[in-house]
Amino acid sequence: MNAHRLSRLRGENNEGLLAGLIVLLVLMMGVVEPGFLGPATLTNVVRSLLVDLTFALGMLVVIVSGGIDVSFTAIAIFSGYGVIVLMNDLGADGTVWPFALAALAGAVLGGLNAAMVAGFRLPTLIVTLGTQGIVRGALIAFVGSQYLSNLPTGLETLARSDLFAVTTGGGTARMTLLALPVAVLCVLVALLLRSTMLGRSIYAIGGDVESARRVGIRVGRVQTFVYLFAGALAGFGGLMHVTLSRQANPYDLVGGELDVIAAVVIGGASIFGGRGSVLGTVLGVTLIAVINNSLILLGVPSAWQRLAVGLLVLLGVGLQALGQGRRKSTPILAEVRS
Repeated sequence: MNAHRLSRLRGENNEGLLAGLIVLLVLMMGVVEPGFLGPATLTNVVRSLLVDLTFALGMLVVIVSGGIDVSFTAIAIFSGYGVIVLMNDLGADGTVWPFALAALAGAVLGGLNAAMVAGFRLPTLIVTLGTQGIVRGALIAFVGSQYLSNLPTGLETLARSDLFAVTTGGGTARMTLLALPVAVLCVLVALLLRSTMLGRSIYAIGGDVESARRVGIRVGRVQTFVYLFAGALAGFGGLMHVTLSRQANPYDLVGGELDVIAAVVIGGASIFGGRGSVLGTVLGVTLIAVINNSLILLGVPSAWQRLAVGLLVLLGVGLQALGQGRRKSTPILAEVRS
């Protein structure tokens, strides 16, 4: 009974362990820097993780399906920067439709990955590496290479809009309004993966693609959806990054794939496919955001932040490989003992 309770607390993808680690880290930082436990830290951490969390939701779906995607940052900045350039050229303004357009642009670019992976069954890492180079090169060559410091009025207003604000002795802690659509995306992706036939098909092809084909799952169609969906989330996240930073830089984001992949893997998604959860991904992104914010507060150089994230990736993948080996050996041992 105790073992069963411990297993439930730990969670299917070790969500309980992650939550405990985050709480422990926050308490330790609270001892070192008492101001860390204030509402300002909470809002700063949330603001810093919104873009990565949006990317991570798309990456989660890709990894669960048994793939990997390193092109999403290039797709994101192409979509975000391209929408700003288009709005400036047309003299257009808006708040909601630019995000819809960025998501559409991301889905179209994700279609390049879908065509190669689903159509020609090419390795996902090689395909997305190629797509990253194509998309980034096209952005600089054909869309623009200039830093844009002025956003359309609607997006500037959105960047300053708050979901709520808390005034304390140390100032005002503001929660950006953009936290709301990201929360909605988390719920929608969780429902997609856990409560729909499409979601179960994604898990199935990640677990064993050939077995999925044998039971009648149309693998090509599912993979096409996966990369279109990941592209759409990348486009949405790209414009969110531009809006929150209040500037459009075509050289942003690319190179930051490690944090997102690390968050998804640390959150319990198997790099081998077939396993992962939205809750684990949220906790993984939160853990990395808390670590980065803690190191910044302590004045630790950014190189050490990269080191910490890299070690977390190796630890997460190593534990997964160890668990995979144990699961495979268990039936063999049982057969020998019988």
